Amino acid sequence: MPALGAMSLAASGAVGVASDLASAPDDRARMLPVHADLAGLFPWGGLRRGATVAVHGSTALLFALLAAPTETGSWAAAVGMPDLGLRAAAELGVAVHRLALVRHPGSSPAAVVAALLDGMDMVAVARGRLTDTHARRLSARARHRGAVLVSLGPWPGADVELHRGAAAWDGLADGHGCLSHREVRIRARGRGAAARPVETAVLLPGRGGGLGAVTVRPRVVSLSVAEDRGPI
Repeated sequence: MPALGAMSLAASGAVGVASDLASAPDDRARMLPVHADLAGLFPWGGLRRGATVAVHGSTALLFALLAAPTETGSWAAAVGMPDLGLRAAAELGVAVHRLALVRHPGSSPAAVVAALLDGMDMVAVARGRLTDTHARRLSARARHRGAVLVSLGPWPGADVELHRGAAAWDGLADGHGCLSHREVRIRARGRGAAARPVETAVLLPGRGGGLGAVTVRPRVVSLSVAEDRGPI
């Protein structure tokens, strides 16, 4: 869908009608789905409503988290990411007709994010000008409203932090061919039930696009966290 300004988004009716939580089954009200090959990174097996997730080092991983919820009827918003590409999002499985973009949230980004948390199932946000105080208040609002807050980059008090580790492309052979898929290692660590570090490997993108499986099960890892390698 086209990008929307903060005021036009509120006026459009997108906020408040994202998914009818009042009539949703109990399991849907508690959890948003993730791709099966990412489920082991979350102690709840999916994205628990009210949780805050911080994604480090990969816009592609952010898209992978948005894919399953938007494909199954949930609405999401992305705030403060002017260079976010809808084509790339679609290729990784995001139902872009259920993704609202607020590329430039204006002088009060915290207020924009707070308004979106009132009506959207998921809100992804770049830290930008948000202070630690803003961040904690927004996490509290997400918990109260039952939305999932996803940050691209560090976020104080995140329930789960996902770090993209080593990545390797495949498809080229002896100097010819096309890049077809990329194996990526992802580490997760957080608070409470998510305190034990877990690591898995996925194809991101997989062969033919989207997220693909690697024949490696999620495993417990040491407490050290791999260094971020930059976006996508």
